[in-house]
Amino acid sequence: MKSWAVGARLPLLPRLLLVLGAAEWALGAQRRYTPDWPSLDSRPLPDWFDQAKFGVFVHWGVFSVPAWGSEWFWWHWKGEGSPQYQRFMSDNYPPGFSYADFGPLFTARFFLPEGWADLFQAAGAKYVVLTTKHHEGFTNWPSSVSWNWNAKDVGPHRDLVGELGTAVRKRNIRYGLYHSLFEWFHPLYLLDKKNGFKTQYFVFGKTMPELYELVNRYKPDLIWSDGDWESPDSYWNSTDFLSWLYNDSPVKDEVVVNDRWGFNCSCHHGGYYNCEDKFQPSSLPNHKWEMCTSIDKRSWGYRRTMSISEVASESEIISELVQTVSLGGNYLLNIGPTKDGLILPIFQERLLAVGKWLSISGEAIYASKPWRVQLEKNESVWYTSKESAVYAIFLKWPENGVLSLKSPKTTSATQVTMLGIQKDLKWSTNPPGGLLIYLPQLPPSALPVEFAWTIKMMGVE
Repeated sequence: MKSWAVGARLPLLPRLLLVLGAAEWALGAQRRYTPDWPSLDSRPLPDWFDQAKFGVFVHWGVFSVPAWGSEWFWWHWKGEGSPQYQRFMSDNYPPGFSYADFGPLFTARFFLPEGWADLFQAAGAKYVVLTTKHHEGFTNWPSSVSWNWNAKDVGPHRDLVGELGTAVRKRNIRYGLYHSLFEWFHPLYLLDKKNGFKTQYFVFGKTMPELYELVNRYKPDLIWSDGDWESPDSYWNSTDFLSWLYNDSPVKDEVVVNDRWGFNCSCHHGGYYNCEDKFQPSSLPNHKWEMCTSIDKRSWGYRRTMSISEVASESEIISELVQTVSLGGNYLLNIGPTKDGLILPIFQERLLAVGKWLSISGEAIYASKPWRVQLEKNESVWYTSKESAVYAIFLKWPENGVLSLKSPKTTSATQVTMLGIQKDLKWSTNPPGGLLIYLPQLPPSALPVEFAWTIKMMGVE
């Protein structure tokens, strides 16, 4: 083996490797993020999230036992002292029944993670976000800092977070974890609140240990933070956690986070923006965002009293998905399973309808980008694009069977098709500009989808 004296000329290949190694090291050094928002906000969002477009949200916890009102049941009952909720308890439960008594009734007896994962895959979801802990403080994994108030000690006696994560990842679905920073009635949180959030007993005794444990144990692709609105990010120690997450955690290169890290953060800091529940911008934002919404329009958690008029229709859901993606967002659609771990047939039906639509139209959704124009208001047409293709998704079938598009500029190479139909469609230029597309003359049952039809255009500007 030859030894090389200092200053001796190395052969070309070793020299190249040294240069590349130094460059890679320098790049890695540059990517160290400091615990402040200018640095953290400069981190590029991992590509997978923008490409995914559609995810399923799952709100599940002890609140699924009373299953009345909403997942905020405990707060409305004890925090606000709502007469309506107090009456519900006196009518249905014995005197002295506490919220903790609901814990053993959260059995998850019929929870089949493989079945859930099959459903989410059939829905076309590319990521799933599960509540690991809502504001009630009950953890769906065996948390080391939630003694006797977690799914291993009480109720299911199972690691719900771990089981679902294993099942969805078998199907190449990304796994996200919802986590509430605060808890309504935790004594340490109430003490910090009483101290004007000048102390951080709850943060270092509960919130931060949970977050580090979730990341190290389950290696989530996404952390969906919530429960931040009563105090600033400096109380939550958010920037220190995120700098560790981005620099040194086992998911540092792939993990995505939202913007709920303190009352000053929403729509300003973090990874992508939620801004608020059911956020719908009216024009194209300049930052990646996500709309989270629920099939049950009045609750995120399961409600026994839900009526069909309160359930979003298939066309409403798909229209929202189209609008969201056209404006550069992701669409996260929520279901609330029962205390037993069952997903209602109406929720299954809605998810499968989205999956059926995406099986035809997904080309215009997954990994798409906003086009230079997002919407033609008169025609209810939303645009997306991918490489050289432009997609026009129209929500209303024109009565005369001719779709008028004003925005695309035709060229000698223009080709027009409808996703799900083999043949090219006939078209002509529209004298004021744009083009007229002659839609296939087929009975509704023969069309590829029931609503939100997609035109694919090649060779347009």
